[in-house]
Amino acid sequence: MKEVIAVVRMDMMNRTKAALTKAGVDAFFAHEAQGRGKGFVNSGVLQGAKSGYEEAAAVLGEKGKLYPKRMVTVVVKDDMVGEVIEAIATVNRTGKPGDGKIFVLPINDAVRVRTGEKGAKSIA
Repeated sequence: MKEVIAVVRMDMMNRTKAALTKAGVDAFFAHEAQGRGKGFVNSGVLQGAKSGYEEAAAVLGEKGKLYPKRMVTVVVKDDMVGEVIEAIATVNRTGKPGDGKIFVLPINDAVRVRTGEKGAKSIA
């Protein structure tokens, strides 16, 4: 089993939900999140702010802020990971900074609380 975590734009959430459903994933979590990528901070502006230039500090205040995102988490069987990644990436790719990130982590075990089922049975 793997956990797929995707950070996507807020306005892409409905497309992401539809893509996951189409890929056969009906159960997932979505959380409100805030963040920024490294591309949002210009190193020249950062250096100017460190040197005490007020104009640079003002620009950095805008460029260095955190942006609203959605974090989607899904646990799937190993053989579904590629399809899930492709589904999420395809609907979120605009070619512009801020399209998001996808992370894949191993899951050692899972338990369905209601029935006590463990492992892959608990997520089926």
